[in-house]
Amino acid sequence: MILITEFMDDTAVERLSAAHATTYAPELADAQGEIPARMAGVQALIVRNRTQVTAALLDAAPDLKCVGRLGVGLDNIDLDACKARGVEVMPALGANTLSVAEYVVTNALVLLRDAYQAQDAMFAGNWPRATCSGREVGGRVMGLLGFGANAQATADLARAMGMSIIAYDPFLPADHPAWNNATQGEIGDVLAKADAVSLHVPLTDDTRHMINARTLAQMQQGAVLINAARGGVVDEEALVAAMASGHIAGAALDVFETEPLTQAAAEKFKAVKNLILTPHIAGVTQDSNVRVSALISDLVLDRLA
Repeated sequence: MILITEFMDDTAVERLSAAHATTYAPELADAQGEIPARMAGVQALIVRNRTQVTAALLDAAPDLKCVGRLGVGLDNIDLDACKARGVEVMPALGANTLSVAEYVVTNALVLLRDAYQAQDAMFAGNWPRATCSGREVGGRVMGLLGFGANAQATADLARAMGMSIIAYDPFLPADHPAWNNATQGEIGDVLAKADAVSLHVPLTDDTRHMINARTLAQMQQGAVLINAARGGVVDEEALVAAMASGHIAGAALDVFETEPLTQAAAEKFKAVKNLILTPHIAGVTQDSNVRVSALISDLVLDRLA
């Protein structure tokens, strides 16, 4: 039996259903308390980032063999509890890399150009040409905190736009080929030298609020920040303050400390300009959804064979 608690491509759901009894219930992402009662007999659980796969949930699923993650982040899954119970965790590695890379580079272009929020002024009869000419990305520096697959794909696109790359990743070996086209630096080096900083780190005790008042102050005057990693990596209050002061010229946030972003939590962002907010979709396009869903369905079917 397979339980799917978040959205998945229809073709992949149909393929799973043809092989096993499958319950497709994406509404459960908004009703987490109902999931344990649905786990009896479930051998494969398929989730995205909202379903919390906790030890308690696993205790309600004695037949569970695997968890398919429609994406790559695993902070919503208790990996230790899964390992202790012999439950295999299977992320969709590589399937949404291009989507994330395109998201980052698109936002770097938009934020540095700072020309795409002039509609209200124009509707009012103004012609704010002098205040939104902005900057080109060509010749500027993309800084990447974390240099895994998504960041490396981002670097490839950024270089194609004429940017140079500086990155920090203490886990990527110094002889990895990715460093051939990027400068390796410490966090402070990346922040100080980059015109656009993009975050590509998991949320851990070490990375929580790694972007804070102190590290934001290390960034170049007028730099922009892009976070399509995890919301808790950025101290949102500190970012708003740095943008309000003019030190940080713009930001794109796809992830937030609290998700979904509530109206109350969003209120603080209304005080700043050149800000792009998106609802955790950097890695989700029509194309990547097909790839991610197909990969996870393959992995689940192999595991249950």
